Amino acid sequence: MTKQPSRERVNPQTMDTTPVRRPSYIKVRAPTGETYEQLKGMMRRKELHTVCEEANCPNMGECWGSGTATFLILGDVCTRRCGFCDIKHGKPLPIDWDEPERVVQAVKAMELKHAVITSVDRDDDNLGGAKIFAQVIRRIREVHPGCSIEVLIPDFCGDPEAIKLVMAERPEILNHNLETVPRLFSRVQTSDKLEWSKAVLTGAKEMNPEVLTKSGIMLGLGETMEEAKEVMRLLREWQVDILTIGQYLQPSRSHLPVERYYTLEEFDELKRYGLEIEFRWVESNPLVRSSYHAAEQVRALSLVHQQLYG
Repeated sequence: MTKQPSRERVNPQTMDTTPVRRPSYIKVRAPTGETYEQLKGMMRRKELHTVCEEANCPNMGECWGSGTATFLILGDVCTRRCGFCDIKHGKPLPIDWDEPERVVQAVKAMELKHAVITSVDRDDDNLGGAKIFAQVIRRIREVHPGCSIEVLIPDFCGDPEAIKLVMAERPEILNHNLETVPRLFSRVQTSDKLEWSKAVLTGAKEMNPEVLTKSGIMLGLGETMEEAKEVMRLLREWQVDILTIGQYLQPSRSHLPVERYYTLEEFDELKRYGLEIEFRWVESNPLVRSSYHAAEQVRALSLVHQQLYG
């Protein structure tokens, strides 16, 4: 279950303590069920990691209960330390080149129709782990044909060669999360750069305009509503097709505090605005995370693409 966030924050200028309580409409259920237990057992047997577990995703019970999960490759230790993320950080083990085969066999055993693959940052590798992403996509195509693939990739320090390696395998969805608004970028993710994220999303679209691109932002880190809309417009300028918007939930007291909780009406407003500025799909809800309803997105948008272009 997701850890409860800090119940208070201190304004460093006034030293006033303001309670920040989680609204009643944000309820995270503990993951349970037979399918969940079967999937968890498979992950452990194959020595695989999922971002669902490592990042304490609030939708883990729902997604695992329906037999889907987001595979975390390149180990479970990140070389960066972002203020919002609960994944372990430090010096990772050497890249495991047998890992892609274990992922592929799990995808096949689960008979997935849509697989989501993500990773930690691996700044210790000259291509940020892009070769492993490419290998996983290629092997899923070979071993389990008909399964669509979404990759949620790091920024690869903006390296076009790394992006090209992944795009050459033609994933159905190329996802890279911006996470927050430009003003807060350096505070929320101290080792990342906005221009690296831009290079990933615009570069992917330039390399293959038919591949759906996707990004996500969190609310509640100190941005304004207008800043949220501004970053949405920025992502549309980068020709991003799919957007996810969720509420930031503080994993522990050592992480960035929640500045405020957005209302359901505000999430609905942002969804309407996203569709108005012509995102092809918008998921906007407090508990939305990057891979939420990923299978539905690719099926619906692929059908539209076929109708338009044959």
